Amino acid sequence: MGLPLLGETLSLLVTAKSIDIHPFFKERMSRYGPLFKTSLAGRSIVISADPDFNSFLFQQEGKLVEVWYMDSFAKLLRQDTTAASGYVHKYLRHLVLNHFGVETLKHRLLPQLERAINQRLQEWVKQPEVQLKDQTAAMIFEFTAKHMLSYEPEKSSDTIALNLSNFLEGLMAFPIRVPGTAFYRCKKRQQKVIQVISKLVEERMNSGEGERISKTDFLDQIVEDMRTESFLTKEFATHVLFGILLASFETVSSTIALAIKYLSDHPSLLQQLTVINESLRLANVAPGILRRVIKDIHVNGYIIPQGWAIMVVPAALQLNPEAFEDPLTFNPSRWRNIGSNATAKNFMAFGGGNRTCAGAEFSKVLMAIFLHVLVTKYRWKKMKGGDVVRAPTLGFANGFTISVLEKEP
Repeated sequence: MGLPLLGETLSLLVTAKSIDIHPFFKERMSRYGPLFKTSLAGRSIVISADPDFNSFLFQQEGKLVEVWYMDSFAKLLRQDTTAASGYVHKYLRHLVLNHFGVETLKHRLLPQLERAINQRLQEWVKQPEVQLKDQTAAMIFEFTAKHMLSYEPEKSSDTIALNLSNFLEGLMAFPIRVPGTAFYRCKKRQQKVIQVISKLVEERMNSGEGERISKTDFLDQIVEDMRTESFLTKEFATHVLFGILLASFETVSSTIALAIKYLSDHPSLLQQLTVINESLRLANVAPGILRRVIKDIHVNGYIIPQGWAIMVVPAALQLNPEAFEDPLTFNPSRWRNIGSNATAKNFMAFGGGNRTCAGAEFSKVLMAIFLHVLVTKYRWKKMKGGDVVRAPTLGFANGFTISVLEKEP
């Protein structure tokens, strides 16, 4: 369980220069097996790399476990970690699916996405080089913010996207608000973003129904529902919008950057545009999926006590050589011969159980369109960087810079 208070947190935060499972998990899995206990930032927690236990766990939502976030994440969102339970979770999931689900994608978002991506790539052509992860994150954020809030960054002096860039580093830090710490920097950036979103929420609340931008605007729907939903206060709405915006681009931009990194290293694979699942399998941007135990869990002769946390580690499943041959190799063709049964318990890029990401289809379509437009209309050259690290979140140690050129007709 490590040191008092610290536990084994420092070992988890060590930067590993590999796409492989972070050494913190890999070493302990080798020593203790796929299910072991530890202590992180003062929390007793069980780490699970066991596909059967994970499958069981995700079926016990509301019975044996409940959704839980790290203390740092809860403090940044200024919410109880159980706030997304039950009715509130169902409301938010329905809202996200209504605005980013399959039907909206088919009938509205597909052409809008393609136009936005084309426009951004045209801008990249004019630049000598592009910091890929950051610029992709900004592109995704601006599209999502416009769709949700009718936010137009070109008409605003507020640089929300820059303040949210690389935000995950703060989420994996101790929740100590001391100048110089990752959490402190993260908190200061979050405050700037919250101020902008709060102002947008207030303006929309004060506008008359006839002045509202459109009935399909995400924020309009929230303001409308404030009349009937008691939990939808201005503060709650502001932090929910912040959380959804953060979720919309942080992991997707890293996965796109990773896909382009591998396509740069293996140009022969450009003919195989079925790279989305393989990129998601390798990326594992966030280190784990968290749940809190609400009733003692009996497993393999042991008890996981009520109040403990459980972290499911997707990388341990998706980089498992028993499930995926030569797992560290970027091989999109492997998905041609993998059946749904093989991936049911070993591929969870968007979570599991009834808590799967409501924006999963939007994320996959966005990545697919981006890669399709980039490959068919443009060519690129790797300039510098591209060294993948886990700390324990996925990143690029020295960035990843490319130059983009338009293909000749």
